[in-house]
Amino acid sequence: MSKRQEGLTEEKMRKIAAGATVAGVLLVLFLIVILIIQFVQMGVANAQSSHLSDEIDRYTELLEKGEQDLEFYKTQSGLYYLALQQGWQTPSD
Repeated sequence: MSKRQEGLTEEKMRKIAAGATVAGVLLVLFLIVILIIQFVQMGVANAQSSHLSDEIDRYTELLEKGEQDLEFYKTQSGLYYLALQQGWQTPSD
């Protein structure tokens, strides 16, 4: 009877080893998938950050140009230019 018990124990050990191997492989695959997802999310976040940075630069330039235009239109020659654009004419003598 001891040989039969030894055989079952050996068979059980092989099943346990196979199960542990499968579980380990599945765990590694799961971790690899999580890693890939994290890298993709980091890439998307970096791209979005770069895009937003470009937008901030663009709006900063527009704001600076708008401030320059405002300063010009506050001057006498700027008001004159606006009046001519709106269809006003200079008085003719």
